[in-house]
Amino acid sequence: MTNTSSTAGRRSPRVPIVVTIIVLAALVIGFFIFASLYTDYAWFAQLGFERVLTTRWLAGTAMFVAGFLGMAIPVWLSIVLAFRFRPVYAKLNAQLDRYQQVIEPLRRVVVLGIPAVLGVFAGLATAPRWSTVLEYLNRTPFGKTDPQFGLDVGFYVFELPFWRAVVAYSSAVVLIAGLAALAATYLYGAIRFGGREVRISKAARIQLAITAALYIALQAASLWLDQYTALTKDNSLITGAQYTEVNATIPGREIMAGIAAIVAILFIVTAVIGRWRVSIIGTGLLLVSAIVIGGIYPWIVQRLQVAPSERSFESAFIQRNIDATRDAYNVAGVQEQDYDATTTATTGALSEDAQTTANIRIIDPKIVSDTYSQLQQYRQYYKFPDQLDVDRYQVDGKTEDTVLAVRDIDLDGLGASATQYNRTFVYTHGYGVVAAYGNQRASDGKPVFIESGIPAGDTLGKYQPRVYFGENSPAYSIVGAPEGTKDVELDYPSGSDDDDGNATTTYAADGGPKIGNFFNRLVYAAKFQSEQILLSNAVNADSQILYDRDPVKRVQNVAPYLKLDQDAYPAIVDNRIKWIVDGYTTSNAYPYSQSQSMTDSINGTESGSFRTDQVNYIRNSVKATVDAYTGKVTLYAWDTKDPVLETWQKVFPTSLQPVSAMSADLLAHVRYPTDLFKVQRSILGTYHVTNANSFYSGDDAWTTPVDPTSTSTSAGDADSAGTTTGTNANTTNALGTQTTATNPDQQDPYYLTMKVPGAGTAYSLYSTYIPKQNSSSNARNVLTGYLAVGSDASGAGKGKKGEGYGKLTLLTIPKTDSIPGPSQVQNLFNSDPAVSQELNILKRGNSTVKQGNLLTLPVGGGFLYVQPVYVQSTSSGSYPLLQKVLVAFGDKIAFEDTLDEALDELFGGNSGAAAGDSGAAAGNSDSDDEGSDTSTGGSSTGGATGGATGGATGGSSSGAATPDLQQALSEADEALRAREQAYADNDLVAAAEADQRLQEAVEDAIAAQGGSGSDG
Repeated sequence: MTNTSSTAGRRSPRVPIVVTIIVLAALVIGFFIFASLYTDYAWFAQLGFERVLTTRWLAGTAMFVAGFLGMAIPVWLSIVLAFRFRPVYAKLNAQLDRYQQVIEPLRRVVVLGIPAVLGVFAGLATAPRWSTVLEYLNRTPFGKTDPQFGLDVGFYVFELPFWRAVVAYSSAVVLIAGLAALAATYLYGAIRFGGREVRISKAARIQLAITAALYIALQAASLWLDQYTALTKDNSLITGAQYTEVNATIPGREIMAGIAAIVAILFIVTAVIGRWRVSIIGTGLLLVSAIVIGGIYPWIVQRLQVAPSERSFESAFIQRNIDATRDAYNVAGVQEQDYDATTTATTGALSEDAQTTANIRIIDPKIVSDTYSQLQQYRQYYKFPDQLDVDRYQVDGKTEDTVLAVRDIDLDGLGASATQYNRTFVYTHGYGVVAAYGNQRASDGKPVFIESGIPAGDTLGKYQPRVYFGENSPAYSIVGAPEGTKDVELDYPSGSDDDDGNATTTYAADGGPKIGNFFNRLVYAAKFQSEQILLSNAVNADSQILYDRDPVKRVQNVAPYLKLDQDAYPAIVDNRIKWIVDGYTTSNAYPYSQSQSMTDSINGTESGSFRTDQVNYIRNSVKATVDAYTGKVTLYAWDTKDPVLETWQKVFPTSLQPVSAMSADLLAHVRYPTDLFKVQRSILGTYHVTNANSFYSGDDAWTTPVDPTSTSTSAGDADSAGTTTGTNANTTNALGTQTTATNPDQQDPYYLTMKVPGAGTAYSLYSTYIPKQNSSSNARNVLTGYLAVGSDASGAGKGKKGEGYGKLTLLTIPKTDSIPGPSQVQNLFNSDPAVSQELNILKRGNSTVKQGNLLTLPVGGGFLYVQPVYVQSTSSGSYPLLQKVLVAFGDKIAFEDTLDEALDELFGGNSGAAAGDSGAAAGNSDSDDEGSDTSTGGSSTGGATGGATGGATGGSSSGAATPDLQQALSEADEALRAREQAYADNDLVAAAEADQRLQEAVEDAIAAQGGSGSDG
C-alpha cells in the first residue's frame, strides 16, 4: 500500500506539466495567428483598403459558419433521430452487442464529435467560395442573352455557379447524413439481416426513405442545371452545345430530371406505406434511363446522323460560337482591311511613312539590360531588370519612344556587407530611372540616354527619385525617424567625404504601418520571425515597416477579384515614379465562347492537358498605379461597361476611382496591355474567320510565328523553309484535331510609334500571323495577317481616353501574295553570304553577336523588317553594343552601321525618309561614362571591349569595307571552311593550322577596321 501511494504521488505532478505545455503551445500558436491577422489589418488600413480585408474576413467567416452548421446539424440530427427511435427490445447478435458496449460510454462524444469534425471540414471547404456567393448576391445583368435558352449571360456567369455549388454541397450533406443514419440504425438493431430477409423498423424506414427522397430530388435539380452547362462545355469542334447536345443531351437531361423527381416522390410513398419495391424499381429505371437517354441515344445521334454530314448539322452552332467568342474577348469590333503588300523596294518608297521611319526602335529592351547596368548601375547594390520597358515621353516638345528602367535596390549585391542591420535599416530603396531614346544610338553603339546619372536629372521633369516600392524591393525595411536625428538610410553614392562617400536620407512619407510602440514591434517580430525588430535601437517612435512592396502583389492584395498583368511598368507621372498595373476581370462561363488557357496564350505555348486557368471572357477592367515612394495603391475603373467589374464594385464600393480622376499625365503613359493583346491575338488567329463553313474547313487558320531570335529558335536552328525547333507536345486545335507538334516560344508583340494603313500615326502594339499548320514538314512561314491596336490613351485631357485607344486593326494579306514571315526573313539574314561571313567571324572570335528583336512595319506599301545587331566581348565587365542594323523588304536585304544607311541602301540609295539614328556615325555616346563604378565593371572596361568588337563589325561611318578588310574577311572564311573539313576528316593537325590562320585573319580584320577600337 505504501509503495502504491508513493508511486501515485510521484506521477501526479506530470499531469499539470503536460497541461501547462499544451496551454503554452496553444497560446504561442494563438499569438502567431493573432499577429498575422493584426498585421494584415494594419497593412490594409494604412493603404485605406481595410474594407476589402474586413469584407473578405466577414464573408469567409460567414461561409465557414454556414458550411459548418450546414453539415454538422443535419448529421447530428440524423444520428440523434436514429438513436432516439431505436428498437428498445431488439435482439442483437454478439458482434453488434460488443460494438454497443464499446461505443456506449463514448456515445455523447461521438454524437457531438463526428458532426463537429465533419462540420469543420465542410466549413474549410466552403470558406474559399465566398467570392461565388458575393458575385451571386451582387450580380449585374450583361444585357445579352444566350442563343439556346434566351437567358441573360449573367445567369451563366453569376447564378449558375452558385446554384450548382449549393446543390453539390447539399447532396454531400444529405449523403453523409444518410450514411450516418444507416450506421446508427444498424448499430442499434433498427436494421437486421436474417438470411435473405432484411427487417427495418418503421422509424428507420421513414428516416432513410425521406433521406433518399431528398438526395434523389437534389440529383433532379443537378440534372436540370446540367442542361445549362452544355453551353460552356468544351466539345470536339467548339466550346458550347452542338447539334447532338441541343437535340439529344439537353432534352435527355430534362427527361432524367423529371424521372428523378418522380423517384423522389416514390421514396416519400415508401416512407408512408412501407413498401420499398416501388421506389427500388423507380431507382432502377432511373439508372437505365441515364444509360439509354444520357449515353446511348446521344451516341447514336452523333455517329449515325451528325458525323456523316457534320458541317451542315454543326454550321449554325459554329456560328453561335464565332459570334459569342468575338464578343467575349472584345474583338468583335476589329477593323479588317485587305493589304496587298508589295515586295519591291523602290527608291523613295518610305516618303509617306517618314514619321514611322523616324520612330523605328533599334534599342532592344531584352538585350540592353547589361548595357544599362555597366553604364548606369554605379554600385553593386543597385540592379536593373532583365527586360526593360518601353514608354514615350515629351522631350524638347517632341514625343519620343524610350527604353526605360528603374534603378532598384539589390541586397544580394552587398556580399559581406549584407548584415541584418544593413538589410533592414540602411539599404532600403532604389534610386531614379534611366531612359534612352529607342530610335537612336551613339557612334560607339551605346544607347543615347535622355535621363541618367545620380543624382536624378530633370530631362523628363523633376520627380521624386527614391524607389521604396519596386519589383526587387527587400522583404521588409524599417524606415523613419524623428526630425533632427541622424539619417541612417543610404540614399545614393555621392562621392562626398561624409558617410563614406554616400548621401543619406530618412523616409518622410506614410508608406507602412507604425511600429514605434512595443506591442507593434512584438507582433511584427513574430510575423517576420526577427528579433532585430524587437531589440534593435534603430527602431524609434516614428519608425514604419515597409513590406509586400512588389507593385503587382500590392494590387493583388487590395483587388483579389482581378487577374493581373505580370508586367508592371514604371512611368514618371505627376512628378512621381509610379508603377502601372493592368487588371483583368475574367470568366470561363460565357455561353458558347471558346475556352482557352490564359497562361498558354500569354506564354505563347499550347497544351493538350486541361489548365486550371481556362477563360472564355476577359476585359481590361482596371488600371492600377502604385507610387514608388509612398506605396499608395490607386485603382481606376477603366472599363465601366464590364458587368463583372460592376458586380465587384457593389461588393467593394469604395475601392475604385473613376477614369475622370486620372490625370492627363497618367493617361499619357497608360498603354494597351500586352497580356490582353496576346490573348486576343490567339483568338483572332482562328476567329478572324466569321463564316461557319470556312471556320469548319480550317483552311484559313493563323498562328503567331515563333520568335526567330529565341534560344530554341536561333538563327542556326532555322532550316531553309524557316521552320524552327522546339519541344514536342500534344496539341488540340479549334476543330478538335489532336496532333503532336513543336511548341517553341511565340514572337512577342512590340510597341512602336507607327502609321498603320487606314489609320494615323500612333503609339501602337502589333503582332504578325502566319498560316497555322499541324506539321513543320511543309510549313509555310509567310505573312497572312498583321494585327495592331492603338495603345495611346492620351490626347483628350484629364479623365478622358484618347480616341484611338483600344481600336484593333487587322491587315489581311491576300492568299495569292507571298510575303516572307519573320522566320524566313531571319533565315534570309543568316544565310546571306556577306552577312553570315562577317557574323560567323565575330561569333568565333573573342566576341559574341546578339541579334535583337525583329520588328515588322507596314510601310512603303509592303512590310519592312528591322533587326539591330549587338556585339559583346567575352571578357569580364563587357556589355552589348549596337554595331549594325539588318533590314529587309521582300527578298532584298541590307546590312549597315546605322538604320538610316541600311534603309537608303535597301531602297536604291534613298529611302525617302530619315531614321532616328541618322546622325549616329558622327554622334556622341552621352553615356555618363565618368560616373560608372569600376567595381562593377563600369564603362571604362566595357566600353573598351565593346569598342573592339565594334571595330570588328565594320563600324565605320560609311559602312563600306576597305580592301584590306575584305581580304581579311575572305581569308577568315577560307580558314573556317578548312577547319570544318579538317574536323570532318578527323585531321587534328590540319584543324590546328586552320585555327591559327583564322586567328590571324581576325586580327587582320580588326587592324584593318581601325586598330583596337577603344572608346577614346
